[in-house]
Amino acid sequence: MNTSTLTPISSPDGASALLMLIWLASPALPVGGFSYSEALEAAVDRAGVDSPTRCADWLSDQLHLSLARADLPALAEAISAWRADDLARVQAINQWLLQSRETQELRLQTEQMGRSLTEWLRNQAQAPAQVQALAAMDPSYPVAFALAAALSGATVRDSLLSFAFGWAENLVQAALKAVPLGQSAGQRMLARLAQEIPVAVDQALALAPEDRQAFTPMLAILSAQHETQYSRLFRS
Repeated sequence: MNTSTLTPISSPDGASALLMLIWLASPALPVGGFSYSEALEAAVDRAGVDSPTRCADWLSDQLHLSLARADLPALAEAISAWRADDLARVQAINQWLLQSRETQELRLQTEQMGRSLTEWLRNQAQAPAQVQALAAMDPSYPVAFALAAALSGATVRDSLLSFAFGWAENLVQAALKAVPLGQSAGQRMLARLAQEIPVAVDQALALAPEDRQAFTPMLAILSAQHETQYSRLFRS
């Protein structure tokens, strides 16, 4: 394993790292996250997720049973691998993430968002050489996010908090349209998820690499059903 050769995009102080993580979590980041519901739309149509409480429970379960056991621990490993310039490890994590997507929609989502974030990184004024390696591996979104987080100089834990909050904000916005919900109900859901995210992140950080898993059968079934849903707003 080589010594890290990453040069941070931003200046290496706490404020710059924090601002970069806020930027990465923002719905305004041009990666297209707003166009996906990750099967929530199908859950509304077929699984009775039709109230603020049921929707909040659904997203909470997804946070703890999916993100905390799969994407978040993989993201933590990928950040460390990027900082160590261990491209073989990054590629292995990326392949695992791609293979963990159980439907075409979910696979296309992570590929599209990964490409978009790679392009965003490429357009930064001080884009490092690692962006070219990222582009060459058909990047999943978590692996592309991992490089951006590694470049920020932020801690791994703070990077995972940023990723998870960005996910939560996108999914709550999807819920506002799909359930549908009012803005106040959406903010209450986001407040609940914000309280639960640190716990999920700490669970992810404590997980050994061999214990990562992507086993969410109901999510996979609903995602597959969403592919042929008669009327839909979202791409997943």
